[in-house]
Amino acid sequence: MTLATAPTLLSEDQVLSIVENVIKQSEAEGVFVSLTTGEESLSRYSENQMTQNISRTRLNLSVTSYFGRKSASSSTTDLDPEAIKETIQRSQELARIAPEDPEWMPLLEPQTYEDRTPAFDSKTAAFSPIERGEIVQRVCALSGKAGVEGSGTLSTEAFVRVVGNSLGLLAQDRATEADFSFTARLEDGSGWGQRTAYAIDQLPIESLTEQLIERALASRSPREIKPGVYPVVFDGAAFSDLLSWVIWNLDARAADEGRSFMSRSDESGKPIGNRVGEQMFSPLVQVQRNPAHPLLQLGTSFGDGLSNYYTNVIKDGVPQTLSYGRYWAQQQGKEPTGAMFPIVMTGSDQSLADLISQTERGILVNRAWYVRYVNPRTLEVTGMTRDGTFWIEDGQIAYPIKNLRFNQSLPQMLGAVDALSTVQRYGSSVVPGVRVKAFNFSSVTDSV
Repeated sequence: MTLATAPTLLSEDQVLSIVENVIKQSEAEGVFVSLTTGEESLSRYSENQMTQNISRTRLNLSVTSYFGRKSASSSTTDLDPEAIKETIQRSQELARIAPEDPEWMPLLEPQTYEDRTPAFDSKTAAFSPIERGEIVQRVCALSGKAGVEGSGTLSTEAFVRVVGNSLGLLAQDRATEADFSFTARLEDGSGWGQRTAYAIDQLPIESLTEQLIERALASRSPREIKPGVYPVVFDGAAFSDLLSWVIWNLDARAADEGRSFMSRSDESGKPIGNRVGEQMFSPLVQVQRNPAHPLLQLGTSFGDGLSNYYTNVIKDGVPQTLSYGRYWAQQQGKEPTGAMFPIVMTGSDQSLADLISQTERGILVNRAWYVRYVNPRTLEVTGMTRDGTFWIEDGQIAYPIKNLRFNQSLPQMLGAVDALSTVQRYGSSVVPGVRVKAFNFSSVTDSV
């Protein structure tokens, strides 16, 4: 019997060499090439025992050929020279017969990227199934000892990506990521949490597990309160899911065309630009695109080759910029920005417990679940609380309450922010816990 080990990634030099070779082989007027290779591994557990252990090798070579205003892409997962040659030829054949693109853009010129090295943790890249299993075993042991059912996932990922084109654009990136999620359940009580880091050793796995077990125990036998507008303290994990909806919707084209909460219209409803520069949110709301943040240390470029650099997105509650794709940037006489990713929101030196202690009456929300649009134009969304919702009285958690459905304008929510905690990383976002003065709950739900 042979024990499974983590496969070895292609090196950046190997990936770079393949991309450069494809560009040389191309006979198109222009060509863009992207090659990503990675290893993804995940251990899943439920009812205090391992239920799934999987690993996947990810490899994709994509070739986009250009003839005038026509283009087409072809991809392969096989790096055999003959397979690469066929992929190039197929892309060229399709591009020749493709219709002209009415929003065609020329190939991207070479870009300037930040002079830094993204985080890549060798231990995380080589973390074995046995090592993941040992961590899961400790988590399940803590759950069993406390008498709760524990479930969740532990995953690791490593990837290398290079993009280039026939104008000389060349961008390379590599990264590692580790992610842990845990749900504790007992009777009608539950607790959920999640953390992400670029290194497996940075995840607070056992301390988070113990915290969530305590939350599940404390959330049993919840009381029902009337729906209405209440002050709310959001755990960072819950607030991260709501803030991301706001940042995703900072699209310049949607705003300029009247399809966004960032749109400005005249009296007849005709779009007349966007709301960049207006005081829209609480002065406490400070959001940046900051891939170099110490908790992130992500790459210096996007998948299309645009530079991913530090950008002030919201300063003192005032939107500073929108996300411009290359076509719309050209139409509006702006520089293309790429997406407003990753999200970093400035916090404070207070803890979540400090925010609770400063709240006379309100609700503690630990998770925002199943969030969906109600009205994209106003960015009103609906969703539910879950996995530990509590009533706050006189600066203390008084008792658990039944989960509530909310219908809330997220721009209005950001306008009601009046306190922040320290930041944590959740996925590719870094956000604090947040208190808002008013948040609208529309009904009680039966979710646990």
